[in-house]
Amino acid sequence: MDQEKQKEFMLKRQKDIARIDQESKRTHGWYVRVRFQGKTYSKFFSDKKCGGRYSSLLSAIAWRDSTEKRLGKIRTNKHLVTVSNSGTGVVGVRLNDGFNRYEVSWVTTEGKQGKTSVSIRKHGKEGAFIKACAIRQEKERARLGI
Repeated sequence: MDQEKQKEFMLKRQKDIARIDQESKRTHGWYVRVRFQGKTYSKFFSDKKCGGRYSSLLSAIAWRDSTEKRLGKIRTNKHLVTVSNSGTGVVGVRLNDGFNRYEVSWVTTEGKQGKTSVSIRKHGKEGAFIKACAIRQEKERARLGI
């Protein structure tokens, strides 16, 4: 890929990075927002301070990637679900008291729904929860290819 095509590719949409061009305030640059474990980390990269539109984007990407690495967030351009309504606090893992088990759900690499369950009777409540969380994490990593 030649330099012009590479620049064009880089200037296209980047996950967690938005372009801001506000003439009235003479503000031009890239705004980065990283969300992780309920907290938001953000920073603005001015074209003027960074030496141009492309340079400021490269700075924004570098900051996003290093911030995610420092926080322990998995770097991916795929959408990740980060809010849990399951009652357990873990996305894709819910307690089913009626059947005495934890139910695990995920999306397969083909985009289909996957499901399994872990018996509390067999593993104990804490053991079943740990096993269910491990299954969910394994399936999510497989989907994301990491």
